[in-house]
Amino acid sequence: MAETINMPKLGFDMAEGTLVRWVKQIGENINKGDVLAEIETDKATVEVESPASGVVLQFIVDEGSVVPVNAPIAVVGEKGEKVEAPAAESGKQKTEEKAEEKPASKTDEKPAPAPQASTTPEDDRIKASPLAKKMAEDNNLNLANIQGTGPGGRVVKKDVESALASGQASAVSRQPAAPSSVAASGEDETVQLTKLRQAIARRMAESKTSVPHFYVTHEYKMDAVMALRKQANENLPDNEKLTVHDFIVKAVALTLRQFPNLNASFGGDKVIRRGNINIGIAVAVEGGLLTVVNRNTDQQLLRALSSDIKQKVARAREGKVKPDDIEGSTFSISNMGMYDVENFAAIINPPEAGIIAVGSAREVPVVENGEIKTGWRMKATISVDHRVSDGAEAAQFMQALAGFLENPVRMLV
Repeated sequence: MAETINMPKLGFDMAEGTLVRWVKQIGENINKGDVLAEIETDKATVEVESPASGVVLQFIVDEGSVVPVNAPIAVVGEKGEKVEAPAAESGKQKTEEKAEEKPASKTDEKPAPAPQASTTPEDDRIKASPLAKKMAEDNNLNLANIQGTGPGGRVVKKDVESALASGQASAVSRQPAAPSSVAASGEDETVQLTKLRQAIARRMAESKTSVPHFYVTHEYKMDAVMALRKQANENLPDNEKLTVHDFIVKAVALTLRQFPNLNASFGGDKVIRRGNINIGIAVAVEGGLLTVVNRNTDQQLLRALSSDIKQKVARAREGKVKPDDIEGSTFSISNMGMYDVENFAAIINPPEAGIIAVGSAREVPVVENGEIKTGWRMKATISVDHRVSDGAEAAQFMQALAGFLENPVRMLV
């Protein structure tokens, strides 16, 4: 039986996505889990996997189309199977909507050059997918010299790959001159925000203005974690070694079991306590931040948790995330310990009720039983939605978290 595939909703505030390209073709066999298409949201380029095996029977929307979430984009079924008319009608509607966009863009042609003149050609005037831009930057290629084969001349991944193979695209040479000329002249520079930066700006402003934050900071003894990590890593290959961050993620998840109000969302006249503990991890990517999600974190073994996080962080930085990588978090962690940051406070990621900001674990002088010695210490600050919880509960959470971080063997049983 034919199955309709819809535009996925990636995040509670996502309203639409752009279908960048079809990875499969009509009539091609596809297995469940195979990548069918690439879509672009205001946060990332995401690979959409097929939920069923069979043959690609129909594309309901064209490449380059902007599609509302949950709207049909394709049909997969058995070879020769008839596709029902409603799917075809949806495709017609998308085609008409795409055609209607053209006159609107023409009316905007005159004012458009002004902001574009102050931005880089690769980022603004040249139409290219985020992945193509990243590939071009990584390989020092000038997108202006690459012929786009995507919708409307858009430069896509295969165009950059072809340019690399043929050696036709020249290296970027004019870009370094721009910053130096601006600096020398003392003139201001206006930089157009990327979609990702716009999304971050919008969501963080909404969070800070609509969610009443409060903060609680606690210092943790990390000696036991450091010792256990060292012992565990002696028996693990290099690509599977545990990080301090892995222990923190696991400890936070186990602590949340005791504090369901913090693994929740505010719902007007009610608090929605989430049934699963899915930890979101803030990842620095080019141009901003993405939050990747580790699911059922409290139930995972440390080694499996570590592997899952490493894979998702790598995909985020490569611009190849999957829908499951970035949706469904119930509580988040922002860790800047790798930058030698001692302490900071993070902004809550809506619709979650809390986020914990983690600093670096440092070996510092400490006083114990009247004696000065060295010990590993780490500071963390929790930001909480005051509509959902109060200071006492947050303080109790931070104390309970110490029970796992200062006795990490509890995370192994």
